[in-house]
Amino acid sequence: MTSSPNDRTIRYYQLGDFELQSGEILTAAYIAYLTYGSPSNPCVLYPTWYSGTIVAGNEWLISTPEHPRRALDPERYFIVVPALFGNGESTSPSNTTGPKGGVNMPKTTFYDNVKAQHQLLTQGLGITDQIAVLGWSMGAGQAFQWASQYPDMVKLAVPFCGSARTSFHNWVFLEAVKGAILADTEGYCKGRYMEEKGQQPLVGLKTLGRVYAGWGFSQAFYREKGFEKYYGIEGVERVMVEFWEKWSTSKDANNMLHMLWTWQHGDISAQPLYAGKSGLAEADRRLSDRGLGRPGAGSQHDEDAFERALKGIQGKVLIMPCDNDLYFPPEDSQIEKDYIGDNAELKVIKSIWGHWAGGPGDSKEDAKFLDDSINTFFKQNDF
Repeated sequence: MTSSPNDRTIRYYQLGDFELQSGEILTAAYIAYLTYGSPSNPCVLYPTWYSGTIVAGNEWLISTPEHPRRALDPERYFIVVPALFGNGESTSPSNTTGPKGGVNMPKTTFYDNVKAQHQLLTQGLGITDQIAVLGWSMGAGQAFQWASQYPDMVKLAVPFCGSARTSFHNWVFLEAVKGAILADTEGYCKGRYMEEKGQQPLVGLKTLGRVYAGWGFSQAFYREKGFEKYYGIEGVERVMVEFWEKWSTSKDANNMLHMLWTWQHGDISAQPLYAGKSGLAEADRRLSDRGLGRPGAGSQHDEDAFERALKGIQGKVLIMPCDNDLYFPPEDSQIEKDYIGDNAELKVIKSIWGHWAGGPGDSKEDAKFLDDSINTFFKQNDF
């Protein structure tokens, strides 16, 4: 079933009892998704990002009457926007109950998300032709995952402001985000805050927002008073409260922790096809709760597996980092490009917006640059 650009009805694809990479079962699992355009057109898959929802998080890059775009045009493409496990729309801690629901919901990897999305496309929507996949941040991680996990199906991939593997530095940042919630022991109640308190752990969520405040935008954005210029918020404390705490307290804590685990464990080499001697796909290695925090992480075996995974990508890849992104610097993207080889192009977004240059559309200049770049990339590759 498809939707028109004016139809914001979220649809759900039932996965049943879905086996995860860990071997655990996600009971009665489902993916929330929205489509734009006709299924007779080439398919573009555009997954959501950390905390992002389908319409509010992704529609800014899709051509609608409110904001025409050149690349993601429903008149030319069949655009499918699936939601991450844990975002509150697909199966998430906030919408599951029972012994394996809520805080006890089994952890999911990018591999699991992409496996489920592949089932949605091929079995649910009947798509068999090659696709393009793109995304921002965790959406970029899924784009890389798709291109390596299903190399025969991905003709084009455009990851922007994201990575094929979560770096040590990025992992450390996420430890602080996680710690903000877990340190609020009175409010978090070991994940049973709704049952015991009837509300979210607001102290922890506010602290999460303040941790994020130093990372989402660049130093230059703050130096040039970007919040005052673009959002009408004057003064750093008001930015903390009116932008960051407003965002973070609108989220569910367990959902945020679930998606954070997925992000921390992002690594396209942590799958049987590429892991080899690294053992990255084993439960006590990259997929363990410790992930990059374990001793021995980053060994030569790990690096060899990462290189194999990137070289396994068959489609063309346009990698678009931002020069001021504090999570995903262009230097990491250059390594990805070098491993992929001639099929990859690196195109840097030059912007003071930092990570926010890649979404969710607040920077009009960067949104246009992305739109134009993706449109050109599609046309150059006859898509």
